Amino acid sequence: MFWKKKDVERKSYDRENEIPVIRSSICTGEQVAGFKNKDTGHFREVMCIRCESDRQQFFTEYGIRPEEIRKEW
Repeated sequence: MFWKKKDVERKSYDRENEIPVIRSSICTGEQVAGFKNKDTGHFREVMCIRCESDRQQFFTEYGIRPEEIRKEW
C-alpha cells in the first residue's frame, strides 16, 4: 500500500579533469546537462533538461551544487 521512496543512485565524474556544464541552444532553448573536459574541451552529454525537476535530478545524482554549474550557449 505504501511505497518506499527509492534511494537516488549517486553517480560520479572525474572532478579533477571535468567540469559540470549545461549547454543551452540559442535558437530553441533546448538544454543538455553534461561534463566538459578541462584539457580537450570535449563535452560528454548526460541528460536532456526539460524542466526544473530534471535540473534538480542532475544535481542530486552527481552531488553538484548549483553554484558549481556553468552554462554555455
